[in-house]
Amino acid sequence: MARPNEEVEALLQEYADLVAITGGDAFKVRAYEKAARAIGGYPVDISHLDAEGLREIPNVGRSIAEKVLEYLRTGSVAVVEERRARIPAGVRELIAIPTLGPKKALRLHEDLHISSVAQLADAIAADALRDLKGFGEKTQDNIAHGIALMRQAGARVPLHLALGTAEEIVAELSGITGCKRCAYAGSLRRMKETVGDVDILVAAERSAPFMDALAAWPSTAEVIAHGPKKTSIRTGRGLQVDLRVLPPDSWGAGLQYFTGSKAHNIRTRTIAVHEGLKLSEYGLFDAESGRSLASRTEEEVYARLGLPWIPPTLREDRGEIEAALRGELPQVVTERSIRGDLHTHTDLTDGLAPLETMVAAAAERGYAYYAVTDHAPRLYMQRMTDEKILAQREQLRALDGVHRGMRLLHGTELNIGPDGELDWPDGFLAGFDLCVASLHSHFDLDRRAMTRRLVRACENPHVHVIGHPRTRLIGRRAGVDADWDEVFAACARTGTALEVNSQPDRLDLCDEDILRAKRYGVRFAVDTDAHSVLHLAYLRYGVGTAQRGWLTADDVINTWPLRRLRRFLAKSGPG
Repeated sequence: MARPNEEVEALLQEYADLVAITGGDAFKVRAYEKAARAIGGYPVDISHLDAEGLREIPNVGRSIAEKVLEYLRTGSVAVVEERRARIPAGVRELIAIPTLGPKKALRLHEDLHISSVAQLADAIAADALRDLKGFGEKTQDNIAHGIALMRQAGARVPLHLALGTAEEIVAELSGITGCKRCAYAGSLRRMKETVGDVDILVAAERSAPFMDALAAWPSTAEVIAHGPKKTSIRTGRGLQVDLRVLPPDSWGAGLQYFTGSKAHNIRTRTIAVHEGLKLSEYGLFDAESGRSLASRTEEEVYARLGLPWIPPTLREDRGEIEAALRGELPQVVTERSIRGDLHTHTDLTDGLAPLETMVAAAAERGYAYYAVTDHAPRLYMQRMTDEKILAQREQLRALDGVHRGMRLLHGTELNIGPDGELDWPDGFLAGFDLCVASLHSHFDLDRRAMTRRLVRACENPHVHVIGHPRTRLIGRRAGVDADWDEVFAACARTGTALEVNSQPDRLDLCDEDILRAKRYGVRFAVDTDAHSVLHLAYLRYGVGTAQRGWLTADDVINTWPLRRLRRFLAKSGPG
């Protein structure tokens, strides 16, 4: 079930969109957007707070607190319902399209009576927007691309939302008498960035108690199928969950089979056939006698096929079978390998928590070092100044080593300008321990200009990490266009790391880019880009993505001891 914080975050963001559509004050829109983010990232369950407690959340004032309490009490907010009633449902559907803002959505409805994504796609195909002011060829191309992104995402659910649901179900079913094992499988276990549905497996002698429990689960909105071998439900958020109960002796074979991928399983079954065996979800059998040879654990199944156990994140038929047969399977990076986070924010800019709180939370995670990298001046909305960042440095130095000996690095997230220029001059940048440089604007530059922009940033001796390199937002914004082979080569040449950003709506670089960049000898930083204490836990998504890119601990600079990391930050070479 969604946390009340997430429900209210979505409601306030919708209200901000509705205010924008109806021509409301831009300051009010921004206020509700900031409050939505603050509530979504707040570590305390807001359903337990009163008005005074709610007002302690950054950016939540009296009026917003009252609306939150109204929603928690009644399940709706009168002013939100009023705004919804003023705007056709089709327009609300249109604003979900990446690259199409609220005002343009309303124009399309008022001038062309467009009230659905399908109608808009047809209108663009028929060139019906050409005479509409503000909808030139480039804008139409961007909207068409946004529609394509939306359709590509389809009914797929972001990794973190699917994982949260799966873990709740696993916890629920694990407590039922007779449960020997319970786990999620499928693309979720392989840590794909989005999933179509969730596969849950239980090892037990009797299936009925588990099937009945899933059907009666509070978040079940629809029971699609309910039987002794498989039960499928759909949650209130539209996510399909499939439950299968296996005999305990078949657990390993079933887990291997239902984890997939399909292409990986074809390869393992082919190996089995060549050895006179038959592999199914119930076990590995002698094809002639039918005798079971391995089934209880995945390790047994892979070993009988002549393979070591292959981590689920590698099971995509990208050469993992061949590498396993050669004894060259990588020891992929794990969460436990990570010694520190190199990209985080505080409330000095757009974070939700003060420096002391973020540092203490990092120490609780057992980090050896931790970097604070608040935004630099050219992200104007953050109003950073030289004086503010230097005052933060003094504050950070006073905290250095206070928490379990954790060392603190003072950094900044710079903005890469259209020509590759950075916020501060070299002399000022030299005072930072770490500089992350990221694209935050001018995403529409042509391929050549974008490539030159990124390469120039890599060549700056004070830039250590390129943050969220493609700038993509999964299902909402495609990455920028650049000659990535040239960028990867520049990173390797200059000793600049590429970030694997763990924010679940980014996961940038993605696994395919990581595989490609690694061939150039690039180093990587798996960071959270945390804007709140809760975001520090997003590391698991970045690590999963790094594993899918075959990264080892040696490839990732924030698994290194501090002394080695400092040598890398001196940009003396690739590390």
